[in-house]
Amino acid sequence: MTILINERRVFTMERVVPTRAEAYELLKEYNESESLIRHALAVESVMLHFAELFGESDKEKWGIIGLVHDLDYERYPEEHCKKVREILEEKNWPEDYIRAIESHGWKICSDVEPVERMEKVLYATDELTGLITATALMRPSKSILDMEVKSVKKKWKQKSFAAGVNREIIEEGARMLGLELDKVIEETIKGMQKVAESIGLKGSL
Repeated sequence: MTILINERRVFTMERVVPTRAEAYELLKEYNESESLIRHALAVESVMLHFAELFGESDKEKWGIIGLVHDLDYERYPEEHCKKVREILEEKNWPEDYIRAIESHGWKICSDVEPVERMEKVLYATDELTGLITATALMRPSKSILDMEVKSVKKKWKQKSFAAGVNREIIEEGARMLGLELDKVIEETIKGMQKVAESIGLKGSL
């Protein structure tokens, strides 16, 4: 049996589809770091942007998964992408939400391979948002609003810059999606620009 409440909250016998407000509340419960919250908002916006780009019907689902993808990182860094399953199963979240979140750590801290397009987008763009953020903060304007792909590509080649960003993961994610790397960078920038102020990248513009 399924019950619809407020046209969005869906209850089933086993799982509960979360609302965006509930997901954000959960994120704040497990994360206090401003940088992690901003990263979550950046990835959420990028996921929403790609969902729209691909004509996905349930864009909110993509956004929620982006929003909470690092839910367990601050409290359980050694169990990242593993502890999240325990947390979300206790909340009765749907299995496909949990699996998608687990898959973004494939080859890093998870053995769950991205298979669905939503999972591949998260895998490709999570690390990329970090590189784009670092690049934006180095610009005179400290803004993402006037950023172009070439700025990111220039920093991409400097392996010492944002050295913690795994460029191979980004490249692999782009291949999984069948997209050129420049296209993935371009669309990720566009997604982040939509929330520039919320993620601290409006700068002087």
